[in-house]
Amino acid sequence: MSELELEGLKAKQQKTWASGDYGAVAALIHPMAEDTVQAADLSAGAEVLDVAAGTGNASIAAARCGCRVTATDYVPGLLARARERADAEHLPITTEIADAENLPYPDGRFDAVVSVVGAMFAPDQERTAAELTRVCRGGGTIAMANWTPDGFIGEMFRTVGRRVPPPPGIRGPVEWGSEDRVRELFGDRVGDVRVERRDFVFRFTSPERFADYFRQHYGPTLKAFEALGADGGKPLYDDLVALVGRYNTATDGTARIPSAYLRIVATRA
Repeated sequence: MSELELEGLKAKQQKTWASGDYGAVAALIHPMAEDTVQAADLSAGAEVLDVAAGTGNASIAAARCGCRVTATDYVPGLLARARERADAEHLPITTEIADAENLPYPDGRFDAVVSVVGAMFAPDQERTAAELTRVCRGGGTIAMANWTPDGFIGEMFRTVGRRVPPPPGIRGPVEWGSEDRVRELFGDRVGDVRVERRDFVFRFTSPERFADYFRQHYGPTLKAFEALGADGGKPLYDDLVALVGRYNTATDGTARIPSAYLRIVATRA
């Protein structure tokens, strides 16, 4: 894919993530950020960069540890929400607009770099991995949480993609949830790498309620339904309900959906 095509794709992605209400989804998965930040074992006073921070889950978790946090994203509305949340908890964070593929910081600027289901969506994976490591000091920590290809969210993306195919020429974001791919992307830029497969559990009153929630709030599914229109959206809705049914472990009529993610904690070489 050419540079011009990549820029066009990122502009489209920005509009997608700005649509709906990603904060409503991010609020559900905040425990993933707490889990990842605790695994990173950050020190109070550390300079931490949250890449593709969204509405600030990892930033807030790091700020609770006494870290000096800079939250970055390329969607201004998401950062505004992060700022509101941090202010409500009296947690000092700095917010700056930045692209995960072109971070505006010098080499080794931060003690730690974190990203929770954020940087994984940047279209150029190699460039993103290079930037995450470049801005982290030698001996510093890089921590990520990424949805896996074979978990519920990975299957949800494939389910949506069968109805609304993704752009050709780019690798799927859930490849960041594969240990082999993560090691390939980081290469010798990192030393020690600790990888653990974890589960986050979505809980809804019914499979239909999950489909309704993600159709309304989550940009990628919202845009897919818009592209399909009223008639074409019904099969996708049914697909999502059926998918929840396959993963559902609840026995009381509600929906309990284990969703696998890969937690990565690496040391910058």
